[in-house]
Amino acid sequence: MNYDFLIVGAGFAGAVCAERLAASGKRVLVVDKRNHIGGNAYDREDENGVLIHPYGPHIFHTNSKRIFEYLSGFTDWRFYEHRVKAYVDGDLYPIPINRTTINKLYGLDLSEQDTIAFLESVREAREVNTTSEDVVLSSVGPDLCDKFFRGYTRKQWGLDLSELSAGVAARIPTRSNDDDRYFTDTFQFMPAHGYTAMFEKMLDSPNIDVRLSTDYDVVKANIECGHVVYTGPIDAYFGYRFGKLPYRSLHFQHQHLSDVERFQTTGTINYPNDHEYTRITEFKHLTGQQHQGTSIVKEYPRAEGEPYYPIPRKENEALFMRYSELAETVTDVTFVGRLAQYRYYNMDQVVGAALKAVETLV
Repeated sequence: MNYDFLIVGAGFAGAVCAERLAASGKRVLVVDKRNHIGGNAYDREDENGVLIHPYGPHIFHTNSKRIFEYLSGFTDWRFYEHRVKAYVDGDLYPIPINRTTINKLYGLDLSEQDTIAFLESVREAREVNTTSEDVVLSSVGPDLCDKFFRGYTRKQWGLDLSELSAGVAARIPTRSNDDDRYFTDTFQFMPAHGYTAMFEKMLDSPNIDVRLSTDYDVVKANIECGHVVYTGPIDAYFGYRFGKLPYRSLHFQHQHLSDVERFQTTGTINYPNDHEYTRITEFKHLTGQQHQGTSIVKEYPRAEGEPYYPIPRKENEALFMRYSELAETVTDVTFVGRLAQYRYYNMDQVVGAALKAVETLV
C-alpha cells in the first residue's frame, strides 16, 4: 500500500505523530523493531499478574495543561505523587534533599529559615555553573554532594559530576521545607489501566497500520510513502557517518516476591553509594494495584546496550549538531524524540515535541 507517512518507532513520539496525522485524514504506517508498542513506556502483567514496566519506572508528570488534556483523550488517570528515598549510611532519607533530610542526617532540629541558612553556610559558590559538580556544590556543598550525588552519578553515567553538563544535576532541586515529592508538577498521574492500553487507543484508527518486529532499514526500500517521521537514533539513520553518539544503557533485573505484600516504603529507593545497581522500584506503589505479592526491579547502568540516555556533554552536543545540520538537508524526513533529537526528554517533553512536529507537517 501507499502511505502518506511512514513512522519509525511506536513509542510516545511515534504514537503521538501517528494519531495526530491519522486524525487529519492521512494514511500512516508505524513500524517498530520491537514486538510491542509503547517504546520504553510499554507495560504488561508479569507471570504473577503484577503490572510492571519492563524498561524501568515511567512516572508521568507535566505542567502543560495542553499535553495532559491531549493524553486524557486516550486514558483515565490515577493520581500519584512519586516519592523517592536514598539509602545513605545505613538509613533512608528523602530525596530531593529537604529539611527532613538535613535534620535527620545531622541530628538537627532546623526550622525552614534555619535550613536556608544551613545550606548557605555549606554551599560552595560558583561564578558560573558549567558542570553538574558546580550545580551540586553551589546548592548543597561537598558533604551532601558526596553522600547523595557523586556516587550515584558515577554509577548512572560512568562519569564524575565534573564531567557532566550542568543540566543533569539542575533537574534535581533542593528544598528548605518538608516537601518530599520527587516532582512538583501541576499534573502528576499514572494511566489508570497502564501505558500500553493508552497507546492501543492512540493507534486505534482505520488510517493507521502497525507492523511490529519490523526493522526500518530492512523494509524501507519496499514501502512507498510521502514522508518519514523518524524517532530512532539520529546517528544510526545516517549510518554513523560522523561516529556514534554516546548513550548510557541499562540492565533491568526483575524479581517477584510472592510472600511479601509490600517490599519498600516508597515507589523508588536510590542507592548512591552501595551496590552496583542505582535504584529499586516497586511497581505497586506506582499503579495502586492490589496483589498478595509484589514485583520490583533493580537498575544496573551499562555502557553498552539499548540506547536509553543521551549523555549530556559539550563534545556530544557538538557531534549531535553535525548530525542535526545534516538532517536539515533531508526534506522528506522529520526527526523527533529523545533519540532523534539527542535530548534527555521527559515523557511530556516528547509528547510536546511530537505535537509541534505534526503541526509543521500538517
